[in-house]
Amino acid sequence: MTMKPRAKKFRIRRSASVAGDSSAAARPQAPARPEPAAAAEAANAPMSGMVSSARETRMETDIDAIRQEGLTGRQLRLARRMAQKHNLPATSDFEAVRMLRERGIDPFKRANMLELVVPQNKAQPAGTPPAPGTVQLPQTVPAGKTTLPSTELSPAERRAREIQDIQRDIARRRRRKLTLLAARLAFFVMLPTLAAGYYFYSVATPMYSSKSEFLVLKADSAAGGVGGLLSGTQFATSQDSIAVQSYLMSKEAMLRLDDEAGFKAHFTQDWLDPIQRLESAPTNEEAYATYNRNVKIGYDPTEGVVRMEVSAADPEVAAEFSRKLISYAQEKVNNLSHQKRADQMSEAETALADAEAERRAAQERLVVLQQQGAVLDPEGVVASLRQQISTFEIQLEEKRLELAALLDNARPNRAKVSGAEADIKRLEAVIESLNNRMVDASAGENSLANLRIQIQMAQADLATRDLMLQSALQQVETTRLEANRQVRYLTTAVEPVPSQEPSYPRKFENTVLAFLIFSGIYLMCSLTASILREQVSS
Repeated sequence: MTMKPRAKKFRIRRSASVAGDSSAAARPQAPARPEPAAAAEAANAPMSGMVSSARETRMETDIDAIRQEGLTGRQLRLARRMAQKHNLPATSDFEAVRMLRERGIDPFKRANMLELVVPQNKAQPAGTPPAPGTVQLPQTVPAGKTTLPSTELSPAERRAREIQDIQRDIARRRRRKLTLLAARLAFFVMLPTLAAGYYFYSVATPMYSSKSEFLVLKADSAAGGVGGLLSGTQFATSQDSIAVQSYLMSKEAMLRLDDEAGFKAHFTQDWLDPIQRLESAPTNEEAYATYNRNVKIGYDPTEGVVRMEVSAADPEVAAEFSRKLISYAQEKVNNLSHQKRADQMSEAETALADAEAERRAAQERLVVLQQQGAVLDPEGVVASLRQQISTFEIQLEEKRLELAALLDNARPNRAKVSGAEADIKRLEAVIESLNNRMVDASAGENSLANLRIQIQMAQADLATRDLMLQSALQQVETTRLEANRQVRYLTTAVEPVPSQEPSYPRKFENTVLAFLIFSGIYLMCSLTASILREQVSS
């Protein structure tokens, strides 16, 4: 937008009639395009006029300032309607804004906009000409009526001064709020942070840490299946590692460390700072809180490593505490599978002892049966009897044939006949005796046949007990191998070494952390208070 030059203005009087008509002179007319001849005469003719007054110049300047405000078309239309409602002779939208502001009316105020909806005044019918003397169009102010500037402020200047006062009041309130905010931040954030920093830098006792790492391993196993696949990984001993970690972080480990290494006595020394120092004769709970603060143990499931960090006011004491805790962990690992291995071995050994006792009983029974028959081989005895009977029967048949041959003679020899008959009788007696022995051996509870059956059953029982004994022996060996595979070993990967520089407190990091904590607390409290204040005020 081009600014008009602030120079003195001349108003040219075209004619007396035009000069006399104030309404025609005030309304802006579009310049007519002059004819060439008229234009030449106008250029050669001398111009006459008068200098515009200061009021006219100020009016033009005010309109230019209004143009520079960047008002929208809607705002300008509302200003024109507002000027028409108040019967203001505005020739343009910007002049309507200026005239309304001179009357002290804000053309863009909501209340004034609502007044435009009020019905028109019916007192004067539509189409009635205005009363005499009513000015409908802006008039030029005669030069003779121009007066000196008034000491009263114009509405625009008064509005500008009010706006300036409001801006100053807003700036003053902002400065007051910023001052209060800075005071609250200094009291609730900066002072606690400075106190924490002073403690960490000047008061806190330096603590030395001793770091170590160890693994819980399992013996190599040749067993197949899922257990064999996971035997060489960290998943096979993850439960044992977690159990060791829980044990080292328990009160039991703390009490044992106190009994053997004097944990409470170390942290009750007078030269420790009040926050880290234990009171004289502390309870187990107080000592356990200090133990949890100074002993940090973590288990890495991806690598199967247990990492331990022990802090103390003396580096040698910290290393000693760490070595003691590792020894406790070693004992705990050894005892984890001891009960299970002992139960398995005891059961296998009991089964072996029972098998040996039963085999011994079966063997004794077989020996008793063999002693009752007074033979070592009943089947051989029976076979021998049968052989003897067969032999004697053959001899008997021979004697009978011999006797028959003797009797076939007309005059047999009586001596030979008597001898053959006597031999036949003796052989029959022997065969009868052997048959009786066979009958006795085949009948009755104490017969050889019954004894042979019992001996066979005892031998079968003894063979069964031998197999059971062998199975029990094999089970004992298998159980022993499995128990050896279940043994857990604690291997120290990183030995504890006394440190030469203190590890705690971390002065800068702890101070920054304290600042962040106090800032977060203050922010949370401020938001809570603002929300409550808004809820109460609404």
